[in-house]
Amino acid sequence: MTSNLDMSRIPAHIAIIMDGNGRWATRRSLPRQAGHIEGAKKFQEIALFCQEIGVKYFTVYAFSTENWKRPPEEVTAIMHLFRDYLLNAKTELLTRNIHINIIGDTEVFKDSELGDLIAEVTSMNLNSDALQANIAMNYGGRAELIRAANRAFAEKGSPITEEDIGDNLYTAGQPDPELVIRTSGEYRLSGFMLWQCSYSELVFTDCLWPDFSKEELLGAIAEFQSRERRFGGVKK
Repeated sequence: MTSNLDMSRIPAHIAIIMDGNGRWATRRSLPRQAGHIEGAKKFQEIALFCQEIGVKYFTVYAFSTENWKRPPEEVTAIMHLFRDYLLNAKTELLTRNIHINIIGDTEVFKDSELGDLIAEVTSMNLNSDALQANIAMNYGGRAELIRAANRAFAEKGSPITEEDIGDNLYTAGQPDPELVIRTSGEYRLSGFMLWQCSYSELVFTDCLWPDFSKEELLGAIAEFQSRERRFGGVKK
């Protein structure tokens, strides 16, 4: 399956904007919640495959700060699904070398069952060789930058440098994503990791997230490997 790839050039950090769960369900005359259930299963499948092929960091955009505007019953279903995933992850993480990190404003979950689960699960598998799986939950890119700037200013005062901002992002200490994939045929970042994705290679696919396969991922990596990354410079 990976025979056409240069395994020495697998991106260290892959990020995916998981989009299309609701449309996947609607096309099958299913409730939107069914799409989110399939989407959660797909996250698990792709995370394990990333680990298998040597990816070190895997980030997914699960729930944005704007997603609270969705119908209350859908938001409730997503939160219940997130809770159930974390409950299952407590067992799963004992057998697989994966560390779950929740990026976003988790204060909204404080003093709740979900908040307690987040604290418990994110404290597991802290060893350095574990796959670092970041789940962006209640995440907004602009809010992250404001938070980072305020924290940097509180620590240092002005002037604030790029390094100061980087040190106060949710992903501080991790490399920026080299490859960002968005599913469902949408061509925008929707506020996802605006600072970190400055030089990421972007790949967009019409595939809805629940239909996203290992082959789709490998195709995106092949596209990544076909590009020349110049980081603002010129070809030598």
